[in-house]
Amino acid sequence: MKSRDVTLAVNDEPVELNDFVKGYIDRVVEAILASLKRTGAIKQAAVSLTKDQVSIVLNDTGVPLNPFVTRIIHNTIAGMVSSLKGVNAVDTIRITMGA
Repeated sequence: MKSRDVTLAVNDEPVELNDFVKGYIDRVVEAILASLKRTGAIKQAAVSLTKDQVSIVLNDTGVPLNPFVTRIIHNTIAGMVSSLKGVNAVDTIRITMGA
């Protein structure tokens, strides 16, 4: 399965991703989105995290999140990204995915 084009920025700095990490992020974000109500196929997606906020835009539409879901998504993505080589302190995260 070919992964989508995935980009990652931490603290507004781009992070270089190898194919394994791109595919991993693609599948994790895809699974998160699939678990949410009223989401469909991913043509393009943007996930942004700050200290305690999560914003998801899927196919040009904002996805509403309750506080519980926000915490789960935030902790999942922050944990995944903070483990990457070269990533130290994490204040903001932005993941974009496209076809």
